[in-house]
Amino acid sequence: MLLRMLRNDITRKKGITAALFIFVLLAALLVSSGSRMIMELTSSIQYLFSESKTPHFVQMHAGELDQAKVNTWAEENAMVQQHQIVEMINIDGSNLFLGAESEKNSVMDLDFVTQNQSFDYLLNLDSEIIQVNDGEIAVPVYYMQQNKLNLGDQVRVGNGQFERSYTIVDFVRDAQMNPSVVHSKRFIVSSGNLQELKHSIGEMEYLIEFRLTDPGLTGDFTQAYQNAGLPNAGPVVPYGLFQVLNAMTDGVIAAVIILVSLVLILIAMLCIRFTMLATIEEDYREISVMKAIGIAEKDIKRLYLMKYVFMAGLASVLGYIASLGVNRLFVSNIMLYMGKAPATLLHFAIPLVAAGLIFTMVVLFCQTVLRRFRSISAVDALRTGSLGDTQLIRNRLSLSRNRWSSVPVFLGLKEVIQRIKMFRLLLFVFVVSSFIMIVPVNFLNTLQAPSFISYMGVGQSDIRIDLRHTDDVEQRYANLIAQIKNDKDIKTYSPLVTSQFKVRNAEGSYDNLSVETGDFSIFPLSYVSGNAPTTENEIALSDANSSELGLKTGEQLTLLVNGTDQAMTVSGIYQDVTNGGKTAKALLPYNKDSVLWYVVSLDLKDRGVMAAKIAEYETSFSPAKVTDLQGYLDQTLGGTIRQLKLVTMLALVIGVFISILITSLFLQMLVAKDNNDIALLRSLGFALSKIKLKYVVMSLVILIVGVVAGTILSNTLGPLLVSGIMSTFGASNIVFVVNPLQAYILCPLLLAGTIVLTAWISIQSIKETSISKMIVE
Repeated sequence: MLLRMLRNDITRKKGITAALFIFVLLAALLVSSGSRMIMELTSSIQYLFSESKTPHFVQMHAGELDQAKVNTWAEENAMVQQHQIVEMINIDGSNLFLGAESEKNSVMDLDFVTQNQSFDYLLNLDSEIIQVNDGEIAVPVYYMQQNKLNLGDQVRVGNGQFERSYTIVDFVRDAQMNPSVVHSKRFIVSSGNLQELKHSIGEMEYLIEFRLTDPGLTGDFTQAYQNAGLPNAGPVVPYGLFQVLNAMTDGVIAAVIILVSLVLILIAMLCIRFTMLATIEEDYREISVMKAIGIAEKDIKRLYLMKYVFMAGLASVLGYIASLGVNRLFVSNIMLYMGKAPATLLHFAIPLVAAGLIFTMVVLFCQTVLRRFRSISAVDALRTGSLGDTQLIRNRLSLSRNRWSSVPVFLGLKEVIQRIKMFRLLLFVFVVSSFIMIVPVNFLNTLQAPSFISYMGVGQSDIRIDLRHTDDVEQRYANLIAQIKNDKDIKTYSPLVTSQFKVRNAEGSYDNLSVETGDFSIFPLSYVSGNAPTTENEIALSDANSSELGLKTGEQLTLLVNGTDQAMTVSGIYQDVTNGGKTAKALLPYNKDSVLWYVVSLDLKDRGVMAAKIAEYETSFSPAKVTDLQGYLDQTLGGTIRQLKLVTMLALVIGVFISILITSLFLQMLVAKDNNDIALLRSLGFALSKIKLKYVVMSLVILIVGVVAGTILSNTLGPLLVSGIMSTFGASNIVFVVNPLQAYILCPLLLAGTIVLTAWISIQSIKETSISKMIVE
């Protein structure tokens, strides 16, 4: 009997049943996909690091290197399990051709290496250790994606005097240098080819790598290395930073998906409650009859609960199954860059548990809503035939006094004001729909905007010139400044030098701190707090360094300057999402013994000559990286932007779908409740089109209020949520760059058009009921 009642109920209420089923399915699909993406990202990073035997500590170094000193120290240090020194040949982008064009506009450092023998293995797309022969090359997966390279394609290295071509035989997954936010990429060649390059083209650089007996000793080991006076002409990269950098691109996307999932779950719960109330409203007389003939309340609840348990269970299972296919869209970038870790039971169990939570929440909500049966009076229900809990709010709007609008519009406004409590759910859904549509659009526009460069610790300018370490880099830097001074096409410029200083820590010993020196008023950054340093006793810290050192604006640190301790006051905190974001800025003379890199930012009088000016400086100061700032952003954040575009499209679809579903259900319930009022209006001579217009006006009034509130929340709460996500990567105070056309016109118009169409379709049932039948009922 129960199964027959279930079948009949589903058949009789196909629209509401289908809508609820789809909504629960969508909630289960998204939460399963989001949790699966987190699982895949975590396990893939761990698998990549395990298979490649990623070092726990890496000191990058440019210049002469005393390898014997490093080897002796490492062998005597009890914390060291393994160590190795990796030779790299840095090739200027103008001398590397991954197709018809050179990589002269690339912001990446292009390093040629051989496969490592002890650890830090470079893996192929099957997560196997790559081996190449003479004339062969393995190219970073970053370039496979960016340049659409295939196996068998040719890579050419040449500067006019030296020319060699290599055949691509593999693509490299590099635990250290995979992400686009890391501006270094390693190409693998044979030992013979590397020696040939070493004596013919490029500059030598080194990676001094260590694996420790206990990874937890990384902090102590870092201090021991820095205090030993070992080679350090380059940044230090610990194991934890490798994990953060690899997780950044897909981690941001996963966080956004989880955020959308949480919002959707909240809406789902409210909509389930709403749908059940609509169903109870329709079945009110049947419920009263069952109570009147003596059926126990718990048995009536069981009848209704069985329907929703069956529906939620089936929807949750199908949502989980669908997530297995949909998830490929979200994890494709993870699979490409890090590979697929061997599947474990947890890979399937955790998304299934997440879908199970949706099912449990639905059942619990159903049980809560069904408590309303206690207040149902059989006599009142049989007499009124309605739930009878919609409270009308008295107002002074009188139809007889209306002079400013048509009757249907006036009645629609009056209904909204009088029955505001009933419209709360629809208003909430429109607010949240606007929010989940506008926030991803604004975040995407922010990432793509030129001003986002300020979140990378770089001032906004037309061109950026990077000089890497060479034997004559000091002279090349001086020549570069001299040429820029005499260049009539350049409006303003700012030379900046990053070198390492020693900063005293809480234990009284010294750590390395990368400090950029120069004039920071020319191309200013946006500061979370405070401002740029204005005297030699002030220093600005990146957000990540501020957190690590436990310092805020106005507090002091001790810097070792020319062998003497110097107290520095923190003048400001800025944001930097590149290379772990641990940098600082000061007006001190730079430390010539530990220069990491030279940068000159400049603005042109006429941007029309930008391409020619970039080519001119590339030729004059090779090897130098000369890039326009938009190109710098595209190459650094291109992968994140592509993924975020996918999430933005998903958010738009979800926002529209939620609005369609709830508007349809709400109006169906409202029309069912208003049968007698509709009959009265028809008897007074109102045309069906006028009555329908009243319901469309009601929907539009709620939509306008909802969109306005959603837009305000998007520009207030939205940046806070995004900043919370990005704070892990060094940007804790994101300010949205809003495209008014998209955020304030196109998104609301998309939502409004959808709602009007949905409302018009949903109220077509009015014409299917005769006036006499509605009056009788």
